[in-house]
Amino acid sequence: MKLIERIKNMIATPKTEWQTINTQPETLPSVLSTYVLPLALAGAVAIFIGYSFIGMDYGFFRMRGMEWGIKMALLRFISALIVVILTTYILDALAPSFSSEKNIDKSAQLVAYSCTPAFAGTLLSIIPSLAWLGGVFGLYGFYLMYLGLGLLKKTPEDKKVIYLVVTIVVMIILYALVGVVLGMVMRTNLNALNNTA
Repeated sequence: MKLIERIKNMIATPKTEWQTINTQPETLPSVLSTYVLPLALAGAVAIFIGYSFIGMDYGFFRMRGMEWGIKMALLRFISALIVVILTTYILDALAPSFSSEKNIDKSAQLVAYSCTPAFAGTLLSIIPSLAWLGGVFGLYGFYLMYLGLGLLKKTPEDKKVIYLVVTIVVMIILYALVGVVLGMVMRTNLNALNNTA
């Protein structure tokens, strides 16, 4: 229930929720284990169901079946965890450049809770053709991060926009790189399994 309440509050009343979050003594491991991990897992399950049983068509190319479900679910789950962790460390390392407070635990809170709309949007992947709507909803997370920067990272008002823009660029690059690397690793492993079968 606490998890559902946090998701609802982050989406509906983010300013108030950031104030609550700022008073909670969470660490990077605790944020990952109690928030990021369950939401990433829920999204992975939705993706697995969507691609295993419904799938998507791209002209003559069809993405459907257990192999696609497993591949897409693993890709999303692993990339979500890696990107949250790497973005947390990069955001924290950049903090002094934007007159902000260097604090890895506050950076973890900021990144993880800002990703709430993206995590919630991933649930739409249970119907793969609606996954793009989840992606659009995920953009709301950038606004959430903007709201949280001043409170959690003590970022001055005149530095918030540029700090946010740099963080967004970092996240996009990380998602692209992690997606490419994981895609290549999984493709290699799936090909190896098919050849031995």
